[in-house]
Amino acid sequence: MARKTESADTADVLAPVTIAVGQEDLLLDRAVQEVVAAARAADSDTDVRDLTPDQLQPGTLAELTSPSLFAERKVVVVRNAQDLSADTIKDVKAYLGAPAEEITLVLLHAGAAKGKALLDAARKAGAREVACPKMTKPADRLAFVRGEFRRLGRSATSEACQALVDSIGSDLRELASAVTQLVADVEGTIDEAVVGRYYTGRAEASSFTVADRAVEGRAAEALEALRWSLSTGVAPVLITSALAQGVRAIGKLSSARGGRPADLARELGMPPWKIDRVRQQMRGWTPDGVAVALRAVADADAGVKGGGDDPEYALEKAVVTIARAARSRGALRGDAR
Repeated sequence: MARKTESADTADVLAPVTIAVGQEDLLLDRAVQEVVAAARAADSDTDVRDLTPDQLQPGTLAELTSPSLFAERKVVVVRNAQDLSADTIKDVKAYLGAPAEEITLVLLHAGAAKGKALLDAARKAGAREVACPKMTKPADRLAFVRGEFRRLGRSATSEACQALVDSIGSDLRELASAVTQLVADVEGTIDEAVVGRYYTGRAEASSFTVADRAVEGRAAEALEALRWSLSTGVAPVLITSALAQGVRAIGKLSSARGGRPADLARELGMPPWKIDRVRQQMRGWTPDGVAVALRAVADADAGVKGGGDDPEYALEKAVVTIARAARSRGALRGDAR
């Protein structure tokens, strides 16, 4: 097994149990990525199991954490832990009292009243906790953007950070992707003028918001973004183009060989930051779902170019169909997310 000596910081991240608490998807995913990266830095052969509540049945945790002949390091991620069944919660509570060596359990919990007993038990057991709160205040989002620039080792003026928040909005994934793109493309200090050239006043920015929410399966938010875009004068054809790009990106990456973002970027003709974003969006998609979504985009494109009586209805129908297709894997296994 390829092992490395653990630093103090790595050992902290690899505490037996980590609880990531909150409802901000980007921060929850980063909490998981941090643990997985630390585990693979310590042991490149680390086995990662990423489970939803329906996949963690009574007895499953015991199977996953039972001693292995090969003494392999393992990371077990449980998403939406507040939705676990009562019997499975008993299993998790029992495990918290005697966690297995070489295994890191990561529980993602919304932090609300549902499943609070499990959250309390994890805290009582001394679990490492990562806060992932929903950022609803503009000041919080502004602080997040500043932190992103610092995390990437770059400087940006206060005016640039504010302009980015004003242009992109409240979605942390979009804000993080925008910061990454600016850092990759621009040398020196990033100022308001640079942000303005990239984002301010661009109709396609709102079009891509519609597409991103749709391919992530967030129908209500996609429809809200669609109606806002149309009300501000965005051409329907720009929205169908963004939807097509979003679905095609899912299809391209899902059929590509695994590899580093830089390698996939060269192979697929996408920037590395786009690879990372699409990987996050791919969860829940199936090949059949991609085919259904592409047909929906084609129908919408025909509808907005004169093939239908109501371009707005054509777009709404496409958005709903794509959002449903994004959840096709969950639907097939009976996941009622």
